[in-house]
Amino acid sequence: KFPDVRKLFLLLPLRLSGTRVGLRTPLQERVHRSKGALHLLASRSQLPARPHASHQNSFEFLKISATRHRSLHSPSMTQIAMNPNAAEAFESYVIKDGVKVVERFFDLPLDYSHPEGETIRVFARHLIPQSKAKTPEEEDKLPFLLYLQGGPGFEVELQGSSGFAGELHERGYQTLWLDPRGTGHSSHISPETLPARLATDQAKADYLKHFRADSIVRDCEAIRKIMLGHKRDPEDRKWTILGQSFGGFCAITYLSFFPEGLKEVFMTGGLACLDECPDRLYASQIPILRKRNDIYYNKYPQDIKRVRDILSYLESNDVRLPNGGRLSVSRWLQLGIQFGATGGIDRIHQIVFRVTNDLELYGRMTFKTLQGLESQYTFDGNPIYAILHEPIYCQGRAPRWSAARTIAQHPEFSWSHVKGLADTEPIYFYGEMVFPDVFDDFVNLRPLKGAAEILAHDDSWGELYDIEQLRRNRVKVTAASYINDLYVTFDIAQETASIIKGTEQYITNQQVHDGLRIHSKEVIQHLFTISKREYD
Repeated sequence: KFPDVRKLFLLLPLRLSGTRVGLRTPLQERVHRSKGALHLLASRSQLPARPHASHQNSFEFLKISATRHRSLHSPSMTQIAMNPNAAEAFESYVIKDGVKVVERFFDLPLDYSHPEGETIRVFARHLIPQSKAKTPEEEDKLPFLLYLQGGPGFEVELQGSSGFAGELHERGYQTLWLDPRGTGHSSHISPETLPARLATDQAKADYLKHFRADSIVRDCEAIRKIMLGHKRDPEDRKWTILGQSFGGFCAITYLSFFPEGLKEVFMTGGLACLDECPDRLYASQIPILRKRNDIYYNKYPQDIKRVRDILSYLESNDVRLPNGGRLSVSRWLQLGIQFGATGGIDRIHQIVFRVTNDLELYGRMTFKTLQGLESQYTFDGNPIYAILHEPIYCQGRAPRWSAARTIAQHPEFSWSHVKGLADTEPIYFYGEMVFPDVFDDFVNLRPLKGAAEILAHDDSWGELYDIEQLRRNRVKVTAASYINDLYVTFDIAQETASIIKGTEQYITNQQVHDGLRIHSKEVIQHLFTISKREYD
């Protein structure tokens, strides 16, 4: 089923003998400009497309050859010539229910303002429903849909024929599932994977600035031109994108700077705050967060005292998790991020119930309980989620730990305040917020603490959105917006929808932020009904 695994072992000695990471063989030659060679314009990071090449089971990678020449539009424009066969499959196979999987890797610039410099590897998984295409020619005719993952800092798991992937395939799309740069197989960011040359906190901070939506979208546009540029019809060179949550933020960046590459845009819980910093967004989350805490404590009133007792225990004891992380009062309260997801309130109760049982029986938390608590958080495995959580909103303004500044204005979230009140007074859990102390509590964030502090006070962030371009938008945009969304609040989402010209919405109070995953069929059906309807 996976014949290329044998090739992998055959190529391993080449890696050990000094070839670059990526299983690159010495037989790969430097690309020369020729008929069909394609160029990336540094000014707009445009990668023209390649001539058609059939999908192969092979270990081939995007090879970039940088050359300089003079442009009619710029006195010195860096361009990158692309191998016409550069985007070949790393490996392909068929999974259950006849979905063909093609694993694709691309070497793309770390910094698009210096495309001739350092490169990173970007991975995308290409899925083709065989029920819709039996031959390579038929595959080539299927329209493309690119999925942009929520986050920041999360990869995409292998999708099959179920869930919203199945809904998209049933509608005749072949799909591309991007691991955004810094996640998954795309030069994953972690303290142990950062280049050795990044010896200072400032160097790490400068490097991490290249992993926001502006760079992710340039990666997408480069890949689009590689994969679709061979098509004769200009409309066929465009693709549709679906952005969930942060993926929707990326979609708006795409609409701002590269609308010519887009056929249609779908967003779910992704109508981002377009401000220069996230202060107003966090302020808008407080009323919803209060409401979710009230719902929790009204449903489980016995948890008021239980949570207070747990926090008293954590305050008095240095509780360590299996991987060495610290279970502090603040880290415990961050469990409230689950209040924004389907079933989150019940999950928090089960955690509280288990910890309370441990403390009553054993006077401490058992390994099993601590192991479960450790798994509730994503920061250690996906550090971008923490370190860029506030910078993903910033344009020319420093975030300055926006969430911490906001929550400090509301004493119901402060244990130092609430512990002095009667036992009947609840302590409120936090929402989707990152505070400076996570870089002490989470073991894999500690090496990034200095860089995080630098980024929190950096005001040199570039533009993420072009408001005027969004106001004159001509790309069809359909969005799902959730009235009770804890993360992308409804009022701000409506402001953004009013700015992006032509945006139509499916608005509901029956689902929350994870509606696309939990209610896939319903959400996709509503989006396509709105998008494809005829007006009389």
